[in-house]
Amino acid sequence: MTEKTFLGHPLGLIILFFAEMWERFSYYGMRALLIFYLTKHWLFSDSDASVIYGAYTSLVYITPVLGGWLADKYLGQRKAVMFGAVVLTLGHALMAFEGNGGQGDPTINIFWLALAFIIVGSGFLKGNISVIVGQLYPIKDVRRDGAYTIFYMGINLGSLIGVLITGYLGEHYGWSYGFGAAGIGMLLGLVVFVLGKPLLLGKGEPHNPALLKERVAGVPREWLVYLAGVAAIGVLWLLIQYQAVVGWLLGISGLALLGYIAFIAFTKLSKRERDRILVIIFLLVLQPVFWGLFEQAGASVNLYTDRYVDRMLFGWEVPATWFQSVNSAFILLFGPVFAWTWTSLGRRGLEPSTPAKFGIGIILVGLGFMALNWGAQAMGVDVQTSMWLIVLLYLLHTMGELSLSPVGLSAMNRLAPWHMAGLIMGGWFFATAGGNFVAGQISALAGADGAEGGEAAKELYLQVWNTVGWIAFGIGIAVLLVSPFIKKLQHLDTLEEDTDHAMAGESELAEPQAAGRDTWEETRR
Repeated sequence: MTEKTFLGHPLGLIILFFAEMWERFSYYGMRALLIFYLTKHWLFSDSDASVIYGAYTSLVYITPVLGGWLADKYLGQRKAVMFGAVVLTLGHALMAFEGNGGQGDPTINIFWLALAFIIVGSGFLKGNISVIVGQLYPIKDVRRDGAYTIFYMGINLGSLIGVLITGYLGEHYGWSYGFGAAGIGMLLGLVVFVLGKPLLLGKGEPHNPALLKERVAGVPREWLVYLAGVAAIGVLWLLIQYQAVVGWLLGISGLALLGYIAFIAFTKLSKRERDRILVIIFLLVLQPVFWGLFEQAGASVNLYTDRYVDRMLFGWEVPATWFQSVNSAFILLFGPVFAWTWTSLGRRGLEPSTPAKFGIGIILVGLGFMALNWGAQAMGVDVQTSMWLIVLLYLLHTMGELSLSPVGLSAMNRLAPWHMAGLIMGGWFFATAGGNFVAGQISALAGADGAEGGEAAKELYLQVWNTVGWIAFGIGIAVLLVSPFIKKLQHLDTLEEDTDHAMAGESELAEPQAAGRDTWEETRR
């Protein structure tokens, strides 16, 4: 059967691109408004709002562990994404109910419920849609890293459009207009995914469809999985209101997850597979360092931009939320450049290893805050910070993100055994969750006095950012130093197709697949 392609890639990639684009439209559009919604509408202090923001964003990234496991074991990735998209659409619709504001308004319970819907929906969708991307390509296909970069650009196109539209509507017309637009975006993503099912060519389907039809207590197992998702919404509605519990949950669950992955590696895998799992664990541990700083964008940097940055451009004040789109614009601009650069260097045997790219990414995110601090201090704390320093921060952070995030997604799929694909991808998002929680804590520390103005409050932001920037810079240098040793543990020259475990639809396509394992790097040696 001849594969139908567009610009050299399977047509299914286009469906996943647009489905994820609209999902990111809704998520990042809502995220750009969230810290302002918490401080200006629900009247939380800077510190409390930052902690809520960190708890929410961390839970968004922790639930893909469960969603990935359920997809691996029961649903398959496509059904999991479908269910997640429906739940997300409902969650964003609930965000449009804003009430009168203030923590005494009973409508705040609908707000907590909306967050719970979004968290659970993201858990079923996030990791699993990324896994389907990997399933569209044979394991040694040189197009796979490029496919993930294209997919990543879809994420950021959605983010760019979402922030501009929802941010403007939310700041100028009302919160319900901004959040309502985010909900419409999510609905469009669901429609694209439903209509595009035939182009996925059977990828992401359940390993054992008969298992889903089996009845447990008279109810089909598939419906029990969906009911478990609904029950999780109730649990998350309560959990999001007690953010300290989220921190303990992350710590304990994170250690348990890493322990479980390591247990499987040392008891059930071959030596080479075990070494690759150790590389995965190493990369996962670095995640909170990077994202803890990077995710200041939606929290402390957002507040700083609103209060201490000169946003006048040709006589017009740029909305503070719009600066959230700068990162996405840079990714769309530089994403193809990075993809071409890695490919070009790889063909010459000069491409940095995955661990080295992680080190570079962490160095750049640290440099972003150091540069902002140096520039703001040079201008004077009593002077409004130039918006171009914020743009420079996002430029350095974007270059760091392109060095780490799409590369990390690819590495998780490439190095994970086929039967652990969903779990490992969930682990990737779990580690990102840790970074988001850390981001909330750093943001709370930067705004600990709750002041909305004054040189002392501004100085505190800059001091905190400078400190964490230097810490990240040092960690990045250390990662670069150990990266040659970590690279050897990947055993890139021995990665092979796992022909003993065919994916659903494989016989019809005559194309062997290894679920979720990625990319072209193993062909270079």
